[in-house]
Amino acid sequence: MSSLRIVGMLVGMIGLLSTFLAYRGPKWNRSSFVILSFFNLCLILVSYNPNTINFLTDLLSLQEHERGRLMALMIATVVFLAFFSFYTRTRLENLRLQFDRLVRELGTQGIEKATELKLEVKSVMAVVPALNEADNLRELLPKMPRNINGHEFGVLVVDDGSEDDTRNVVTQQGQLVVSNLINRGGGAALRLGYDVLKKGGAEICVTMDADGQHRPEDIEKLVLPLLDDHCDIVIGSRILGNREKDSLFRLAGVYLFGTLISSLIGRKITDPSSGFRAFRMDAVNELNLYEDQYHTSELIVEAVKKGMYVKEAPITILRRKFGKSKKGKDWVYGLYFAKTILKTWWR
Repeated sequence: MSSLRIVGMLVGMIGLLSTFLAYRGPKWNRSSFVILSFFNLCLILVSYNPNTINFLTDLLSLQEHERGRLMALMIATVVFLAFFSFYTRTRLENLRLQFDRLVRELGTQGIEKATELKLEVKSVMAVVPALNEADNLRELLPKMPRNINGHEFGVLVVDDGSEDDTRNVVTQQGQLVVSNLINRGGGAALRLGYDVLKKGGAEICVTMDADGQHRPEDIEKLVLPLLDDHCDIVIGSRILGNREKDSLFRLAGVYLFGTLISSLIGRKITDPSSGFRAFRMDAVNELNLYEDQYHTSELIVEAVKKGMYVKEAPITILRRKFGKSKKGKDWVYGLYFAKTILKTWWR
């Protein structure tokens, strides 16, 4: 028996023993145990008698190749690892969704204990995710309107695990605030906000950033088309409106992703990265929203695939006054944003 076969048998036996030790008792997981045990048993069997994989070499037409059996084994291993990787990612995604529901439920329970939700939530509400934005919120919140075309307007700030005075600033301004226990990202913070609005009976939701880049004066432009029953979702577009000077790289990204998403969904979208938007709550209830970050395009793609009417309205984007952007480097943000567009479209 060659040294390679001996090593294969030893690795298989060690793997089989490790699988048993890892999953016995309270850590028992039948699916993982069966998959890993099967892999290690196959490795032991092939190492002991290589002829057992002759059927695979015949299937792949490698019987006449000098290293046919080895190549067949490598191909089978790659296929197995690809399957196991997909299986693991699926389980992790299920756990992530369960964790998301748990954290959101904890957040909504906190606000229900603190307020009479039906009285605090207005028919039109702004949801503002915030991470360490106390300075910007001190200037933003006093500028918020009290009503839009005769409809009461309120604000819910979702404190996404801030370490500064964000929560106290919102409370001092007399607005609703709910907190994530840890920082989870803008998309996760918005989902928590949507849960609160659903329980409070809000009809229209406006999402906007806490960094002061979105002007409260533009809220009416987004809400009026919804009140007039002209559409389901309105996206605020800096391309159709105005913007203070920004990096050319970021501006080029807006045009690039606008072209990409428009091509995929068959609907002209000029500013898919805009977090300043408004929609009917009954519309968002039909959407499958999962992204914790880079989430702005997800809502657009989902809405169009569900047959909803999405339009854009001109807005003005200002430069951040206090603090630093949470988006990170432009090229990294661009890569993940493109990935989110393609993943949501394919989903």
